[in-house]
Amino acid sequence: MYAATTSATKENLMRTIRFETPDYIPMTFHINEACFDYYEPDVLFELMEQHPFLFPGFKKPAHFEKTYAVNARKDVPYTDDFGCVWKTSMNGIVGSVHDHPLSDWENYKNYKFPDPEKSNGLGPVNWNEFEKLCAKNRANGEILYGDLRHGHTFQQMVDLRGYEDLLCDMVDEEPLLDDLVEKLEAFNMAQIKHFLKADVDVVRIPEDLGMQTGPMIDYQNFVKYIKPSYQRLLKPVREAGKIIHMHSDGNLHVLIDEIIDGGVDIINLQDLVNGIDWIAGKFRGRVCVDLDIDRQSVTPYGTPEQIDTLIREEVEKVGCREGGLMMIYGLYPGVPVENVRAVMDAMERYAFYYR
Repeated sequence: MYAATTSATKENLMRTIRFETPDYIPMTFHINEACFDYYEPDVLFELMEQHPFLFPGFKKPAHFEKTYAVNARKDVPYTDDFGCVWKTSMNGIVGSVHDHPLSDWENYKNYKFPDPEKSNGLGPVNWNEFEKLCAKNRANGEILYGDLRHGHTFQQMVDLRGYEDLLCDMVDEEPLLDDLVEKLEAFNMAQIKHFLKADVDVVRIPEDLGMQTGPMIDYQNFVKYIKPSYQRLLKPVREAGKIIHMHSDGNLHVLIDEIIDGGVDIINLQDLVNGIDWIAGKFRGRVCVDLDIDRQSVTPYGTPEQIDTLIREEVEKVGCREGGLMMIYGLYPGVPVENVRAVMDAMERYAFYYR
């Protein structure tokens, strides 16, 4: 995945998060690997070269080889270290879990959790190399991130049990659920301790809890089973003085207060599914928003003018001169090239809106 973050300096990022009048709005533009099958790579490379603010120092590679994540390879099932089997029908697009190792609770008595000293859940991890990389990047003045895998708690439980079975477990108050949460939390906490040992600046804690019109899990069961684990995971990060970045896709109206409780510094959420006015009313001037720019309607199907209007509206309503706004866009197949250009143009233009 090609990604650019125009939070080129740690100082500007921290000033954004702390409402200390940054020089510009940090902008991140992600290009999913699948795009290099859908578009001619040279078309994307040309757009990247034409937008140096978004892609500082980028030069078209002399040789380009497509690569895909282990769980994003077409028709190549992948079994992760939790025993979940991933499948996808498009190279570059992360698949979904089709085989759940705990679909039968009888399997739990012999189930082995992965070793957090050797695995991040998806595959192998080398913590010594991670620390060395952090030390190198710190010396270069770069921002250091520690990322839990996407779907670390609730989604991991879904992958292990299956969505419908898990929700029924919660309603039925399945006794083994508490033990499952405890063991998942221990695995996640071990990862977080390694992030803190490496002295990262930001710990990112991502998983999707929302759908189009509401949450994937009801409020009561989120508070009962998921939030307490979140709170315990956040505690050492907060005590170490690190930035906490929380992510969830989907409509978060019902769960948002519980999600950010416990010292979340940055909330990364989607714009139109939550509503720009709702986001502004909830967070503007209080909590830093890492706003996920629409990928469902305006950018794939609208006009360049509508894209410009959308991004300007978001900057005007959610942002303020003091800071508190970051923006991110993920490019996936299907967006017309002229719209890709329009998103890049608008992100570069409005990054400096408050200067």
